[in-house]
Amino acid sequence: MVAVHPAQQGRRRGHFSARDCGPCPARALCTTSGTRRRHLTLPPGDLAEAQAAARAAENTIPFQADYARRAGVEGTMHQAASHGARRARYPGLPKARLDHVYLACALNLLRLEAYWTGTPMDRQRTSHLARLELGLAA
Repeated sequence: MVAVHPAQQGRRRGHFSARDCGPCPARALCTTSGTRRRHLTLPPGDLAEAQAAARAAENTIPFQADYARRAGVEGTMHQAASHGARRARYPGLPKARLDHVYLACALNLLRLEAYWTGTPMDRQRTSHLARLELGLAA
């Protein structure tokens, strides 16, 4: 008996025959293998339905509003992490809490200064490769 990985249990597998897959003109769009045919692995029915429902919900206005709020929170968390909030500098909960309060006050001051001077907060993320490309183009 062949052992099945727990993540693969309940999944349905489909294989195309060599007769169907070999001469297909769209083969290059399906698979990168030059000799092997296309294989598909589909999740179990209940998981596939849950994924389809989640993808459909992504297009609703309430989801987009929640996601926009989440993006703002994640931006704040990133800003805090970039200023040293990943690790407590002092041992003990009281000192760590005080350190977090000071960091929160400092972040609020940075954001107020940006608001008062009209400096936009960094809203767009640029990948390292894109920054390198922009630097080489200049």
